[in-house]
Amino acid sequence: MRGLWAVFVAFPAWADTPVFVDETVGSGLASVYAGDWQYMVGGGVSAFDCNADLLPDLVLAGGEGAASVWVNRSGAALRFEKAVSGVEMTGVTGAYPMDIDSDGVADLIVLRVGENVVMRGLGACRFERANEAWGFDGGDGWSTALAATFERGAEWPTIAVGNYVNRKEEAFPWGSCTPNWLHRPGEGGFAPPVELTPSYCALSMLFTDWNNSGQVALRVSNDREYYKGGQEQLWHIEGEPRLYTEAEGWARLRIWGMGIATDDLDGDGLPEYFLTSMADNKLQKAVAQEPLVPKFADIAFKRGVTAHRPFMGEDLNPSTAWHAQFGDVNNDGLADLFVAKGNVDRMPDFALHDPNNLMLQQADGTFVEVADKAGVASMRSARGGQLVDLNRDGLLDLVVVNRREGAQVWRNTTAGGHWVGVRLHQDGTNPDAIGARIEMRAGDRRWLRETTVGGGHMSGSLGVQHFGLGVAEGAEVRVVWPDGSVMGWTPLAADGVWRVTKGAAPVAE
Repeated sequence: MRGLWAVFVAFPAWADTPVFVDETVGSGLASVYAGDWQYMVGGGVSAFDCNADLLPDLVLAGGEGAASVWVNRSGAALRFEKAVSGVEMTGVTGAYPMDIDSDGVADLIVLRVGENVVMRGLGACRFERANEAWGFDGGDGWSTALAATFERGAEWPTIAVGNYVNRKEEAFPWGSCTPNWLHRPGEGGFAPPVELTPSYCALSMLFTDWNNSGQVALRVSNDREYYKGGQEQLWHIEGEPRLYTEAEGWARLRIWGMGIATDDLDGDGLPEYFLTSMADNKLQKAVAQEPLVPKFADIAFKRGVTAHRPFMGEDLNPSTAWHAQFGDVNNDGLADLFVAKGNVDRMPDFALHDPNNLMLQQADGTFVEVADKAGVASMRSARGGQLVDLNRDGLLDLVVVNRREGAQVWRNTTAGGHWVGVRLHQDGTNPDAIGARIEMRAGDRRWLRETTVGGGHMSGSLGVQHFGLGVAEGAEVRVVWPDGSVMGWTPLAADGVWRVTKGAAPVAE
C-alpha cells in the first residue's frame, strides 16, 4: 500500500461544505426517547429494509415510551409512515437488525431495560417474539451495547450483549457493573449465555478483524463513570473467550467509552477506531509490528477530531459524545465523521449546549468542522444516529434520536462526487455476509469496509455499503467472504447500487 499522502492526492477536495435540509416536520417522523435515570444512556436508531422495497426503514428506541418502526416512503423529499410492527414495547434502549435465522428476512435484536427480545421478521415490517422458539435468554438487566457475527461454520449467529449498572442500586450505582453476555449457537437456536467477565459497564461493542487475520475479536467500550478498576477491552472469541492482555501488547485505556466507529481512513488495509467519550474522544490506529499485536496509537489530535468541547456558542465546558459514524457525505472519496452530542442529564461540569459534530475529511487526512455550515448542528441532547441514504439518491442523509425531545432527520442535498453502493448476499446461512470484507479501488485510492452488526451507540444498519468515489466514474470491488473465499477484482459503474452475490456477477439494483 502507498503512504498516506500518496493515497489521498489523487482525489481533490469536492464540495467545501455539504448541505443538509431539516425535513423532520414534513417527513412525519415523530418519536421521543423518554425517561429519567435508566434512560440517560441508549436511545438508538437502526436502518434496514424491512419490506423489500429497497428503501431503508427505521426503528427508533422510545425508552419509557414505545419503540416504533417507520416505513420509508421517501422520494425527492423524505417521508415516513409509522407501522404496526409488533415492536411497540417499552423499555427499549436500542435495536439492531440481523437475519438471525437466515431465512432471507431481517430480524431484530431488541435491547431493553428489562428482558431483551429477539424478534423474527415476518416481512412487510412486521415482527414476532422468538425468544422461546430460538432458545434466547433475554435476562432482566439494563442492556446498552450489542455486537453480532457468524462464527465460521456456525448455522446461528454469536451475539454479545453489553450490560450497564445494576439498576436496583440507583442510590449508589458506582462499581455495580453487571456481567456482559455472549450468546452462542445451540441446538436449533442459542445456547445458554456465557458471562464475559470482568465487565465494566459497556456502552458499545464491535466484532472486528483488527489485524486482517480472518478471525474477529470483540472490542468493548466501557463507561469509567461507574466501573472500578476497569478499562477498554479486546476479547479473543475463538474457543473459550479471554481478554487480550498487556503481555500481548494491549495497552490499558480508561475513558468514558460510549460509542465505536470504524473505517480504513488511510487506505492501508487496516481499520481505524474512533472512540467517543466525555471530552476525551480518541482516534486509534494500529501500530504495525511483526507479528502484529493489538497496540494502537491515538491520532485524534493530529487528525483534528478530538471534538472535546462545543465548537460554537459560549458554553466552554467539556462535551459529551455518544453515537459516532464515518460516512462520505460529499462523495469526494474521503470518509467524514458524524458525532452525536448531548449532556447526560444536566451535569454542571459538562456542556449543556453541545452541538452535534460533522467533521469533513481533507485531502491531507485531517478533519474540519462543518456541522453549523451544513445545517446539522442541533443543540438537542442527542444519543443515537444513522448516516444512511434514505431516498436512494446517492447521498447519505442523517437521522438522530434525542433524549426527551423529538428525533430529527435531515436530507443531504450536497452537490458531491460520484458514488457506488454495494449490497452483499450469499446463499444459505448468513445471507447478508456479516463478517465479509469489502475492498474497493479507483485510481490510487483504496477503501476497506468490514460488514458488521454493532458499534455506534445503540444504533446500527443492515444493507447497502456506501462508497464516495470523487471524480472516478467507476471502481473495482473485491470481496473476502466470511468463509475466507475471495471474489476477485470486479468492475462496477458509478452512481448506482450493486447486489454482489457470492459466486455470481454483480447485478444493478
